[in-house]
Amino acid sequence: MLIAITREIGPNINHCELTHFARAPIDLGRARTQHREYRNCLAELGCKIIALPAEPDLPDSVFVEDAALVLDELAVILRPGAASRRPETASIAAALKPFRPLTYLESPGTIDGGDILRLGKKIFVGLTSRSNPQGIEQLQNLTKSYGYEVQGVPVHGCLHLKSAVTQVAADALLLNPAWIDAEALPKLRQLEVDPAEPNAANGLLLGETVIYPAAFPATQCRLQSQGIPLRLIDVSELAKAEAAVTCCSLVFYNRSQGTVPIFAAQKMMVP
Repeated sequence: MLIAITREIGPNINHCELTHFARAPIDLGRARTQHREYRNCLAELGCKIIALPAEPDLPDSVFVEDAALVLDELAVILRPGAASRRPETASIAAALKPFRPLTYLESPGTIDGGDILRLGKKIFVGLTSRSNPQGIEQLQNLTKSYGYEVQGVPVHGCLHLKSAVTQVAADALLLNPAWIDAEALPKLRQLEVDPAEPNAANGLLLGETVIYPAAFPATQCRLQSQGIPLRLIDVSELAKAEAAVTCCSLVFYNRSQGTVPIFAAQKMMVP
């Protein structure tokens, strides 16, 4: 069974951290409706939803992906790059404890989950304002006994690695080449976003279907022309918080059902 941990949107999301975006008012009611539709989409694609309550004092806490990395063997509780976000990890650790052994990133290391792209046993981590070399070194030390290889990837012009690239099929990545060097990525099929839609590289692959923002029709057409099934959702209010579809959930297999990698059914091909 796939588990998806999500968190309700707190009332103070308009005070969220922003790095590359200008602040724009977020309609709280509309954002909550969009988030509910996102959860419904996860459920329809086979996830059991664990919906954590809102954290009223933590504006960014709806973006649960940044707090942890869930592997088949363990969960790594991360140390977000923004100090205001570090209190988010306690409740995520409590939610993950029934499913995985826990280990923790420690100071001075920092990593946001949005900077992590896992492809089989290879873990790519964006070198950004939120994730540093010390965090990458710690992550390698925490996971190497399980056979993982961690590699830092320079990122420019966007918040996170997964702002610049995500996996959209067993053999395909979607990327914005202006924000990341494609040569640093695995030699999978590389699909580029439409140049007029620089923020369009983030999609959430579940099974063979990609949950994808409805705001990027040109890139949507590129993906569909490659035979990639999409589930389009409106996340326009959450996007004002510099968010994307991957960051609002932590998705993993319930280990009691067996330690099956999340994309195992697709025979992921990674060199």
